[in-house]
Amino acid sequence: MSRTESHTGGSHTGGSHTGGSRTEHTTVPAGSPTAWSACDGLACLGGAATSLLRTLDDVFAGWGTARGAEPMTLPPLLPAAALRELDYFHNFPHLGSVVSGIRPDRLDHYGAGKAVVPIPAQDLSDATYLLPSATCYAGFLHFTGTELAGPATLVTMVSRCFRNEEHYDGLRRLWGFTMREIVCLGSREAVQAHLDNHHQEIAAFAACLGIELRRVPATDPFFQKDGSRAVMQLLAPVKEEYASRDGTAVASFNHHRNFFGERCAIRYAGRPAFTGCVAFGLERWLHVLDERFDGDLVAARDAVLKAGAVQ
Repeated sequence: MSRTESHTGGSHTGGSHTGGSRTEHTTVPAGSPTAWSACDGLACLGGAATSLLRTLDDVFAGWGTARGAEPMTLPPLLPAAALRELDYFHNFPHLGSVVSGIRPDRLDHYGAGKAVVPIPAQDLSDATYLLPSATCYAGFLHFTGTELAGPATLVTMVSRCFRNEEHYDGLRRLWGFTMREIVCLGSREAVQAHLDNHHQEIAAFAACLGIELRRVPATDPFFQKDGSRAVMQLLAPVKEEYASRDGTAVASFNHHRNFFGERCAIRYAGRPAFTGCVAFGLERWLHVLDERFDGDLVAARDAVLKAGAVQ
């Protein structure tokens, strides 16, 4: 499926995504500066959009570091074997984007003028790594086998994430996107306080920007669907989202209980640690602000700077 949507800084020129095999394209008037474009779930951001995205990330990262979160840089790939231990292939196999290479014995078929597109599966080596579909997985794997020194270990990280969705829709739903997370590992009480604090920050930030966000339970699975944790999730949701008026989820709050503490052997006070994270989809924020400020991304950035300074 192919779709191209462009925004020139005034109004959207593309229609809505209708699914199926239909191909949609939009055009941009000659000489118009393109704020952003998206095709097949891959976005290209112009200068104003890039500046706004970076400013948003600075604000969200600042919320974490102000509370003592240590910035981290994570590897760009995740081992498939480790994800298997985290029930990834039970819950999210449809989202996975595997990473492979052309088999050495097939390289002769890809010389000058011999490129084959698409590359057939039989020409690829077995895939042992995946692109991340969420930022925090690599963080939890980093802490594998550690004993936490205190009740609240805070870290913050940003990465490019990839989700192999059934359909894509402008900046609202992308194959490749940017996710900032602020993560707490430690005691149950510390994790809950971490989430509560950021609920307040999100509400105040959105109010300053004049954005209406609804706090709603998320529907995607996290724990194995047939496990006891899944039953608990129905009784006390472990994931909530903040959604804009058009349903775009711009932030999620995830309480994993002691799941990652158990699977990754992360311990606090001699027991599996509790974990929780706050995640921000930066391109989705860009979409909401694009709509809110009628395509004036410079004004949107100024508003973000002002709202961030209030926090």
